[in-house]
Amino acid sequence: MEKIAVLTSGGDSQGMNSAIRAIVRTGIAHGFEMIGVRRGFKGLMENDFITLGTSDVSDILYRGGTFLQSARSDEFKTEAGQNKAINNLHEHGIEHLVVIGGDGSYRGAQALFNRGIKTYGLPGTIDNDIPLTDYTIGFDTTLNVVTNAISNLRDTMSSHERVSVIEVMGRSCGDIALQAGISSGVDAVLIPEFEWDIKEISDQLAKGFQRGKTHSIVMVAEGAGTAEDVASLIEKHSDLDTRPTVLGHIQRGGIPTAFDRIFTSRMGHKVIELIENEITGVALGMEKNEITYHSFDDIFDSENVVDKHLYQIFQDLI
Repeated sequence: MEKIAVLTSGGDSQGMNSAIRAIVRTGIAHGFEMIGVRRGFKGLMENDFITLGTSDVSDILYRGGTFLQSARSDEFKTEAGQNKAINNLHEHGIEHLVVIGGDGSYRGAQALFNRGIKTYGLPGTIDNDIPLTDYTIGFDTTLNVVTNAISNLRDTMSSHERVSVIEVMGRSCGDIALQAGISSGVDAVLIPEFEWDIKEISDQLAKGFQRGKTHSIVMVAEGAGTAEDVASLIEKHSDLDTRPTVLGHIQRGGIPTAFDRIFTSRMGHKVIELIENEITGVALGMEKNEITYHSFDDIFDSENVVDKHLYQIFQDLI
C-alpha cells in the first residue's frame, strides 16, 4: 500500500482542514495509506508523523485553521534540514507529499521535488497571491470576514460622522482590499498595484461630507501603506475626523464558506487523481471554474496580477 503524507505550512487559512479531509478520505477510498505531518516542514524534519483514518478527519470540514498545525522553519531552507526531512520520508516509506501553503511552502515542496520526492501543492493562503489560480484557499472566507467587519464599523462611523481607514492583509497583493471594497461599497481602495493620490482622495471624501454623507470608508492593502499613516494624511488634507483600524489576524479566522469547502474538496480529490496518474511536481488551483495544475517552475516563472477590469469597475462605482 503506497503512502501519502500531507502537511500545512506558513500562515493558516480557512479551508485548510477541508482540504486535508478531502485528501485523506479520497486517498483512503482509492487504497492509499494516509499520513499527517504536524507543524509543517518543522514536523517533517522532527519526524512528527501520525496515521490518519477516516474518523481522524471527521468534524473538521467547518473548522478554520489547520488541525495539523503550521510552523515556519529557517532550518528547512538549508541542505541539512532538507536531508532530515527526506530521510524521515524514506524511513516511513512515504512516496508522496502534499503541501498546503503559500509561496514559501511551494518553494519548499519544489526543493524536495528537485531532490527526488514526489510533491504536490495546494494554494493555502488568504492573500490570493499565487499565480495561475483564480482563487487560493481561504480567500473567499476572508472576503466575507472583512465585509462583515466593515458593516460593523460603518455603524459607528456614521454615528460620529467619521472617516474610517481599514487596513487589510494581502502582502503585495491588493485582491482582499479591492474585492472586499467592492462588496462593501467603500469610498476608496488603496492597493499596491495602482498609484494613488492622497490629496485627491481627501478632496473626494470632503466633498462627500459636504453633500450630506455621514461617514466614509477607505480600504488600504498592507502592501500599499498603513491605516495609521493614511488616516493621518487624510485628516491633514481634509480636516475630517479620521480613525485607523487594522483588522489583523481576525481575517484568518472564521468558519470556511461553502465556496472554500467545495473548492478544497475538489482540489483534494484531484490531487489523488494526479498521484494515481503519476503526475508530480505540480500545484493545483482553479481557472475558469476548472481544477487545473501547473508545474512549480511554471508558477514561479509567472506573475500574479490584479484584475484590472475589476479595479475599473470599482472606480466607476464610487
